[in-house]
Amino acid sequence: MHAYLEFEKPIAELEAKIAELKQLAADGSTDITDELERLEAKAEQQLRQTYAKLGAWQKTQVARHQDRPHFADYVAALIEDYTPLAGDRAYAEDAAIVGGLGRFRGRAVMVMGHEKGRGIDGRVKHNFGMAKPEGYRKAIRLMRLAERFRLPVVTLVDTAGAYPGVQAEERGQAEAIARAIDCCLDLRVPLVSAIVGEGGSGGAVALAAANRVVMFEHAVYSVISPEGCAAILWGDGGRGPDAAAALRITAEDLVKLKVVDEVVKEPLGGAHRDPKTAMADLGDVLDRHLRDLAGQEPGSLRESRRRKFIEMGSVGL
Repeated sequence: MHAYLEFEKPIAELEAKIAELKQLAADGSTDITDELERLEAKAEQQLRQTYAKLGAWQKTQVARHQDRPHFADYVAALIEDYTPLAGDRAYAEDAAIVGGLGRFRGRAVMVMGHEKGRGIDGRVKHNFGMAKPEGYRKAIRLMRLAERFRLPVVTLVDTAGAYPGVQAEERGQAEAIARAIDCCLDLRVPLVSAIVGEGGSGGAVALAAANRVVMFEHAVYSVISPEGCAAILWGDGGRGPDAAAALRITAEDLVKLKVVDEVVKEPLGGAHRDPKTAMADLGDVLDRHLRDLAGQEPGSLRESRRRKFIEMGSVGL
């Protein structure tokens, strides 16, 4: 059974009762089919009603859910013949951003993204998906490699932000992120990005300055985390829910502002409840956008991508 979020407590109680009844029904001594069907219908209705009216802070919690698919899951589900590529050829390997070559629905691609890791050891290894300068320099290397062989690039974004440690700053964190964004905007091959969980600050934009940016229904995308915003504005990180509401970080807001191009629907209850369906649906959307971009000239891809981001500033708030 997956972990429940705070606002899912009524759903958790119903589903716990359903699990108990199923155990009773397993021995065949009691016919509780009608009661079980009634509770299952009630639980589905409760789930549907809850997820139909999620606020920005609740969507942030869903985007951070520990059971949402990670980069490794998407690769396993969508990419064939995947060959990981490591290192920035300058300092070190950074496991927070991973990527490599593979085939996506018969098409050779370069795929990369943030990996948060699972379990304590996995999260420490991948630094919770918060990349250091060498991670962004590796991303640049892989994008340029894709450009050399005329391969489209697919990026999957899921990070709270770039790593804010002193050592990362000493090694040029801001410069590395800026160069990654510049590389995205300069590429002469198709670049499609998906915000699959958290899209945090420059750490996200560094992989998402793309021709097409799609976003899961319950993902979030923002210049800063709600808690960070609250700490700066009000000196109280506990006011994260207030900041989330003000930042306009949801897919619904961002598609209106033309920051993202398409919202990808999630299974009822979020991608963490049905990862297989969520990943397949995202695959369909990515495939469609890659097909749309496939016939465009290199110069046109570069120009339209730059124009897309320049025009964002002209959208009224």
